[in-house]
Amino acid sequence: MEVKWLGHAAFLIKGSDGFRVITDPYKPGAYGGGIAYGAIKEEADVVTVSHDHEDHNWVSDIKGSPVVLKGAGVHEVRGRTFKGIATFHDPSGGKERGKNTVFCFTVDGIRICHLGDLGHVLSDDHLREIGEVDLLLIPVGGYYTIDAKEATQVLSQIRPKKAIPMHFKTPKCGFPISPVEDFLKDKERVQRVGSSVISLGPEDFKGEGPEIIVLEPGL
Repeated sequence: MEVKWLGHAAFLIKGSDGFRVITDPYKPGAYGGGIAYGAIKEEADVVTVSHDHEDHNWVSDIKGSPVVLKGAGVHEVRGRTFKGIATFHDPSGGKERGKNTVFCFTVDGIRICHLGDLGHVLSDDHLREIGEVDLLLIPVGGYYTIDAKEATQVLSQIRPKKAIPMHFKTPKCGFPISPVEDFLKDKERVQRVGSSVISLGPEDFKGEGPEIIVLEPGL
């Protein structure tokens, strides 16, 4: 499986059979230029959208006529199961920024969970719905999502084998959010890849977790 961080909360995840998933595609230039990542030109079979904000729902540029998944429930696409879990974009039950959908799915036998713009720590019910996770894609920048401290708590709640931080301050994100370094403080197992892409197989998830993998935005 190949995981490419495109930028913000958008990833391209490609299985060994060529099946492609893009998560939370952004609109370049959204929010007055707050999102300055480049246009997403990759093809996908499935696009998951955690919520309808322009930095997460810009599906019109995605090539390949993908199936677009939104909202809670079990979605079946070409023999694959995508589970959407209802959460909120804020700690006030959605009163500030609305709903958020966490998506869980499996590629090459690796159980992936994309938290979208999660705005709160998880309940026991959420954890039961999410289940076991190998690879967690987790927002860490705060302000619009969980912050570094809350993300560390969510990491302890889910207990994935590996986690990739997302939705944090970079030179191409003008939002008033924190850089990834705030989340990495006191983390013992951190791998800085120095690239936007990492290849992972089931054999990479046999050890104790969590290991934090830091990618560079690809666009």
